[in-house]
Amino acid sequence: MNLSLNRPISFATMAKPIGSACNLNCTYCYYLEKQKLYTNGANLQMSDEVLENFIRQYIEAQQVPVVSFVWQGGEPTLRGIDFFKQVVKLQRKYAVTKHIENAFQTNGTNLNDEWCSFFKDHNFLVGISIDGPEKIHNKYRPYKTGKASFTDVMQGIDTLHKHRVDFNTLSVVNRESSLHPLMIYNFLKDIGSGFIQFLPVVEREAAIAAEQGLKLVHQAFKNGAKITEWSVIPEDYGSFLTTIFDEWVRRDVGKIFVQLFDVTLANWANVPPALCVFGETCGNAVVMEHNGDVYSCDHFVYPEYHLGNILSTPLAQIAGSNRQVTFGNSKRDTLPQYCIHCDYRFACNGECPKHRFMLTPDGEPGLSYLCNAYKEFFAHVHPYMQIMADELMAQRPPANVMEWACNN
Repeated sequence: MNLSLNRPISFATMAKPIGSACNLNCTYCYYLEKQKLYTNGANLQMSDEVLENFIRQYIEAQQVPVVSFVWQGGEPTLRGIDFFKQVVKLQRKYAVTKHIENAFQTNGTNLNDEWCSFFKDHNFLVGISIDGPEKIHNKYRPYKTGKASFTDVMQGIDTLHKHRVDFNTLSVVNRESSLHPLMIYNFLKDIGSGFIQFLPVVEREAAIAAEQGLKLVHQAFKNGAKITEWSVIPEDYGSFLTTIFDEWVRRDVGKIFVQLFDVTLANWANVPPALCVFGETCGNAVVMEHNGDVYSCDHFVYPEYHLGNILSTPLAQIAGSNRQVTFGNSKRDTLPQYCIHCDYRFACNGECPKHRFMLTPDGEPGLSYLCNAYKEFFAHVHPYMQIMADELMAQRPPANVMEWACNN
């Protein structure tokens, strides 16, 4: 079988070694209920067979010198540190001449000296999920017992600092946290996060559970669904972003890296964005469950987006399949005319397909729920982004924008 016909040069795979299993019970989590796809959560641990097949196939599939692994959950520490010691051994076995990188997203509650020493020894980049100061974080991120998680997360961060492990932060922007932008931004800086990611939570809940009992549905679901009470309000999200940007552009350019701001600058500088939600197409980042099942995206783990299993079909073939190519191109091909003629199409490209369940003012389907938020943000940052893009073109530091921003 010729796998080179649609084989991508490189692609990302988010691996779920413990599936959707987690020690927390975050109210807004879209992944916890995915265990219903697997006999109600029975045995969500990735087997040795799946692990070795994945590492071998993934490294072989990448036609680039650097191969980046991403380990997520659920909560991946629940799979145990011995599993990840095996990960490193297998990566060395199959790397040949390729350089291997590892990113590990965790809620931070299980991090101790052993974990952090391992991360340091093997150069893992750790992502910590933390929503902000204690009251904001604990609002939606309790343990399954109901106990608050903030204190344990902060202890985990302290241990990362102790072992000098590089980490970044991922903060979910929900209906409550969106009202406190500077409090959250300053808190994240104070705990030592030099790279900050904000993830807006937008979920719809079906009135009647969809296939296999899933309540949180994708954008194409037509049988009646409403926005959850924790989902961010677009106008609040727009204000959240612009408020933080105004602080960042006057004080922190070149010192603190906010993913959304970096990606926006890339679009202004006519450089392909590193974030799929703002790309013209998507589909270059699949997700693999604990048993080797591959889905189109971690936001599309639904039966209708199941692409295959690596134990029966090579991962490269799955990632380059016609179904996945069609999935990725549909982001561009189904863009409403309202978006096509928008001044900020180049920066947004319709945003994430998961959020495109609204109607345009003309009644056309496919508008992002967050359209107004991003329009507000892009209009607000336009002059600053243009200055930074011009500085880049002139081979000068974009941080020069801070002086202009402080005087205007």
